[in-house]
Amino acid sequence: MKLSIVIPAYNEEQNIGRCLEELQAVVRDKHQLEYEIIVVNDNSTDGTPEAVQAAMLSDHNIRLVNRTPPGGFGRAVRSGIDAVTGEVVVVYMADLSDDPEDVIAYYRKIEEGYDCVFGSRFIKGGSVEKYPRLKLIVNRIVNTCIRILFRTKFNDLTNAFKAYHISVIRDCGPYRASHFNITLELSLSALIREYRITQIPIRWYGRTWGSSNLRLQEMGRRYLCTVLTFFFQRFLIKDDLLAEKCPKLTSEMRRSSDIPLDLILGTISEELASRTTSVDRTTSTTAASTPTLG
Repeated sequence: MKLSIVIPAYNEEQNIGRCLEELQAVVRDKHQLEYEIIVVNDNSTDGTPEAVQAAMLSDHNIRLVNRTPPGGFGRAVRSGIDAVTGEVVVVYMADLSDDPEDVIAYYRKIEEGYDCVFGSRFIKGGSVEKYPRLKLIVNRIVNTCIRILFRTKFNDLTNAFKAYHISVIRDCGPYRASHFNITLELSLSALIREYRITQIPIRWYGRTWGSSNLRLQEMGRRYLCTVLTFFFQRFLIKDDLLAEKCPKLTSEMRRSSDIPLDLILGTISEELASRTTSVDRTTSTTAASTPTLG
């Protein structure tokens, strides 16, 4: 499977070169995977695009997408997702906060058959360094509330660094979030559709250059809107979301066997009835370690 790494970048001139070098060293040189790296320049005012173009001279697997206004982290992620050609899609930060070895761990889990891999910095084996104290407190409160609302064990849903099979991306889209709430739109849309999800520990390092573009006061209303949207979708129209998988399933079964169509439809109807009578159940699979409350 081809690995597609999407990197939204806004004014990351001092970080993006090293970010790409670290990914190349691990993905290309150490593990020799088929890959592409798509850097989305989100209207940077510094030398970010020039730094990416310099890296492209020695690696044809690096691609640059230049966005026009309006900007926004979510819009950049959406542009990157639209450009991917691989089966495994990873959203990766340009500020050196993510560990490239964790990208490989994500890829291996997708190889095992999982649809999505959610990393957590707050389970056994995970770690954070230089996390601003106020943001850490807010992060733990928000993620705990989301866990309760969605009755899930995943405890780091607001983190952008996750992996998805391309089929999940296509099925759950199109996406609408324009800012950092895209992190929740991606993860919650997969969660309520009951894709096979696992959680693994990851490492996170605070940036050493520049400043984060996440503004807590500005993002509060956007996070709330996204959470409420998927909360009500989960309880009110979950059956409709699950039913959209049925035409694909019917087509695949029909092509691969001679089972009568009425029997196939009957089986699908029974499965949907079973799922919708227990709306509080999720089939998401977690890693062996149990997440801790933030």
